[in-house]
Amino acid sequence: MTEPVADPITLGELGDIPVERLRGVGDKKQAALAEVGVTSVLDLLTTYPRRFVDRTSEARISDLIPGQEALVLVTVRSVTKKTMRNRRTMVEARVGDGSGGLHVVFFNQPWREKQLREGLQIALFGKAEVYRGGLQMTNPIVDLIGDRTGKIVPIYPQSDKVQLNTWEIAAWVENALERCAARGFADPIPLAIRRRHGLIDRGRAMHQIHLPETMGEKEQARRRLAFDELLRVQVVLVMRKRAVERDQRGIRHNTSGELVRRFHAALPYPLTGAQQRTIAEVEADLAGPHPMHRLLQGDVGSGKTVVAVSALLCAVQGGHQGALMAPTEVLAEQHATGVQQLLDGLRVPDVKNLFGERQVRVVLLTNRVTGQDRRDVMSGLADGNIDIVIGTHALIQEGVAFHSLGVVVIDEQHRFGVDQRAALRTKGSHDAVPDVLVMTATPIPRTAAMTVYGDLDVSVLDEMPPGRTPIKTYWANGPLMELAAWGDVRDAVAAGRQAYVVCPLIDESEKLEVASAHETLERLVHQDLHGLRIGLLHGRLPSAEKEAVMNSFRAGDLQVLVATTVIEVGVDVANATIMVILDADRFGIAQLHQLRGRVGRGAHASVCWLVTGDIDGKSPRVEALVGSTDGFELAEADLDLRGEGTLMNTMQKGRSDLKLASIRRDRELVVLARDAAFQIVDSDPMLVNHQVLLNEVRLLLSADDEAFLFKS
Repeated sequence: MTEPVADPITLGELGDIPVERLRGVGDKKQAALAEVGVTSVLDLLTTYPRRFVDRTSEARISDLIPGQEALVLVTVRSVTKKTMRNRRTMVEARVGDGSGGLHVVFFNQPWREKQLREGLQIALFGKAEVYRGGLQMTNPIVDLIGDRTGKIVPIYPQSDKVQLNTWEIAAWVENALERCAARGFADPIPLAIRRRHGLIDRGRAMHQIHLPETMGEKEQARRRLAFDELLRVQVVLVMRKRAVERDQRGIRHNTSGELVRRFHAALPYPLTGAQQRTIAEVEADLAGPHPMHRLLQGDVGSGKTVVAVSALLCAVQGGHQGALMAPTEVLAEQHATGVQQLLDGLRVPDVKNLFGERQVRVVLLTNRVTGQDRRDVMSGLADGNIDIVIGTHALIQEGVAFHSLGVVVIDEQHRFGVDQRAALRTKGSHDAVPDVLVMTATPIPRTAAMTVYGDLDVSVLDEMPPGRTPIKTYWANGPLMELAAWGDVRDAVAAGRQAYVVCPLIDESEKLEVASAHETLERLVHQDLHGLRIGLLHGRLPSAEKEAVMNSFRAGDLQVLVATTVIEVGVDVANATIMVILDADRFGIAQLHQLRGRVGRGAHASVCWLVTGDIDGKSPRVEALVGSTDGFELAEADLDLRGEGTLMNTMQKGRSDLKLASIRRDRELVVLARDAAFQIVDSDPMLVNHQVLLNEVRLLLSADDEAFLFKS
């Protein structure tokens, strides 16, 4: 009788097999692997090579060109260590291949003496220079490759601290792959999707990522396994999106009412095409049966507030209420002032009113609103007399009761977790969940938005309203050019304008030689801007003092405001037309762009100076800002420069499962994975017919995610 063939092996099963089952993994090596986070066969097989040495194309020593970087495979012939006069160490090695010899020097790396034993095969990557008539490499990258054969040699992450080297890891990986061969690997992706996107099967990909015959095979494998990682993330996000739509009853808002039309007619300028398009997208959501979950992305000054207020008024004209939540009290207060001005004189039809209509009521609720004022606001929200409330996160907590909350706008990227969603659900009336619009002024590249905000629909404002002047940006590289920036500030103030000076730190730091706000204030008062009225604003000032300084600046009593990045979000003074950012190379692109957006908010031409210490060569971030004022273009440049590490850190557990995939490099794959996720989830919402994929997705989920997605 033939043995029944077991099903293909799943990632879950590999995760349950301890790594010590593999040949050659004793107690010592097991402990060393645990130290670097490898405890199961799954951990080992997803420890991918960090580089590949292509033995078919490596240079020989005789081919090296002085001054050019190259990779050579060599054998160590001798190693010596010297201690120099200043107690620094120098390790020298003589290495060679059949074509010649090379002298290698390592400064301050004493451990190289033990690492580089005579007879060892190593790959060196570095720049050869001519020294004393021969060739020398200084501090090259060293990969130990042992006696590995084959055309393409994988190089795994090695750890001198716990003594793991690449050929040991390679041997264990090969042993694991051999032992999986009989059953093969379970493939979570349906054949039709694999064919459509030109993806190889999982088993072949696992083999080729570790043991490729050619660099082309390695690329094929990387593309398939990166797609798997992105698909798992997208399936979770798409399931969450569909679960919200399936399980939550929304309010069908009246989008044809008079109020929003009156608001648009009263605006002092016409809506941009992008605003019209976005308002139409929002209104389509509001009229539908499911609660809206939409992200509104727009550059600084693109007119997000008008879109948000249109959504809030849509709720009001149907007899519901709107709430706008901001991350800080200062920003909430500023929004309240701005929205009250926008809606001044706007009247809402009201049959209960003697005159048939009344003024729209907008109030502020933060922790600073106390006593009788607070009690009045609370009762107005409960009985429906207040139409729109603006405040901090406290709006959805602390026993705030609404008569009928219809639309919530959340400003500045407050990721709305499951808990807050539940809190919001309780604020709605009769089990209907309020519609949610999340606004951000930090443009996020499209593929990144699909991953970080993948459970939201995305609207983009990519057009500036008329009347906003473009901001000219200059780079002051070094103290001489800095003088031009201060001259510019003096000229602007003489013309009746105001200026910001931004510094990275509040107090001097011995570690970082950067301009602190206090020190900058002293210097400007006594030297560069002597005679001007200068104030100071930073995060450690008490609230009341911050408010007083901002009010003096708004009123024009202060001509120059020296500030830390507290002004990054939401400070709006139309008369401020010049900004000087000190130590600009210490800030990220997104932050520089946010800061720069504080000027250019009125009709006058505006300027931003980026001041750096004398930089020899290029400063890609500063140059990107000088070259573009388009936040989306800058966001793409930022992703290219920084990578997505910081972006992924804002995500919840399980999203950092990206070992091979990169939102930056794999923009095309992100889009394909999202399409595939919709195709799979829409045909099978609980993944009943996609058990392998379901189990892989479950490996990623937190308990909260699981409870939310699978509760039905």
